[in-house]
Amino acid sequence: MKRTLLQIVQNILSDMDSEDVNSISDSIEAEQIASVVRDVYLNMVSTRMIPEHQELMRLVSLSDSTKPTHFQVPDSAKRLDVIRYNVKATSGTEFREIDYIEPLTFLTLNNEGDDIITVNDVNGSTPILIRNDKMPNFYTSFDDLHIIMDSYDSAVDNVLAESKTQALGHKIPTFTISDNFTPDVDAVLFPYLIAEAKSTCFSLFKSGVDQKIEQAARRQKSYMQSDMYRVKKENKRPYYGRR
Repeated sequence: MKRTLLQIVQNILSDMDSEDVNSISDSIEAEQIASVVRDVYLNMVSTRMIPEHQELMRLVSLSDSTKPTHFQVPDSAKRLDVIRYNVKATSGTEFREIDYIEPLTFLTLNNEGDDIITVNDVNGSTPILIRNDKMPNFYTSFDDLHIIMDSYDSAVDNVLAESKTQALGHKIPTFTISDNFTPDVDAVLFPYLIAEAKSTCFSLFKSGVDQKIEQAARRQKSYMQSDMYRVKKENKRPYYGRR
């Protein structure tokens, strides 16, 4: 069962034989515990791909005619698994998956032809060759922050359009210290979050960890690693990611 941050803090306070609160702001200890829960949560979601954090998003266009195939990875993205682009030249929709290739391979794609132009990288100093007569097929990243596609059709758009992108990836969730905030993970992960936060609080504030609590934290961690997905899937695809 999911719980609010206040309910988690109250649960930990009770196990620590500390004074109960009606709001996190009622005591310094409650605020300290809430901070521990936040740190444990952020550590948990930053080191694992939580299924609930996967969502569709758009790439961010640089909207720069001197860099017509450049995009930026959304700030909220932790990892991008699939990138697609609407390659329909006329009105309508035809999304094509754009394949990732290694940077050095990308640099060898476009070497000859009248429809090849030279653009600079995001730092404005290194030339990159792209085509301007067809929709993109490949992309790469040189800095893990920007995405560069291999071509665009100048007869359709001056630059590749943000509105024509689709990206499936994992977002970086936010955490708000407030009574009614509910951490954004599935209900089956709450026992691990609570057990790990409780173990950390005992270590920090009670000069030691209760063995039963530590045992519960280890057990929940093992369960979480093997049963995060409600919809089973196997994905052996290569991916581009911000880590």
